[in-house]
Amino acid sequence: MKKTAWLIMLSILMVLVTACGPARYDYNYPVNEFAYTDQEGKPFSSKDLENKVWVANFVFTYCGTVCPTMTANMAELQKKAKEAGVDVEFVSFSVDPERDTPEALKSYLGKFNADFSNWHALTGYGFDEIKTFILKSFKTPIEKDPNSDQIIHDTFLYLVDQKGTVVNRYEGMTDVPYNQIIEDMKALQE
Repeated sequence: MKKTAWLIMLSILMVLVTACGPARYDYNYPVNEFAYTDQEGKPFSSKDLENKVWVANFVFTYCGTVCPTMTANMAELQKKAKEAGVDVEFVSFSVDPERDTPEALKSYLGKFNADFSNWHALTGYGFDEIKTFILKSFKTPIEKDPNSDQIIHDTFLYLVDQKGTVVNRYEGMTDVPYNQIIEDMKALQE
């Protein structure tokens, strides 16, 4: 019973944190430095993103709820950015690194026709490390669901500028503002 109450309270908190305020968020949060492993099993770090605009999200391959839709929407954003001629990187941080091996991430994103030339799926850390990293860098909590094998996380897409600063976040589940995100990407590159 206590676990259920805790889960409900955490869910309510996440809804309040993510639902309050205007539809458009202007952030100014520096992303902490990181050095992880990509879907090819190769090192990938914040240094690889220096002087680049990028979009981040949080997923896991065993997700039974929001991740497939979010990943499909990220793939659509990648396609639209390419069509618009916008030079941008995409980064998906696994929130279930114990199960999300590089091979699992590559297989998962492959189902969505991810273009791995500029989409990096990251793992190679412990859950506590990624939990701390996401909280400090993106100001959003993640938690393990005590009643299942699922991870509770938000559904936003985060826009990061060339200096490694989160400058905005957008709904990544429904009514994704693709045109606005692309315009914001272009504005950063002017």
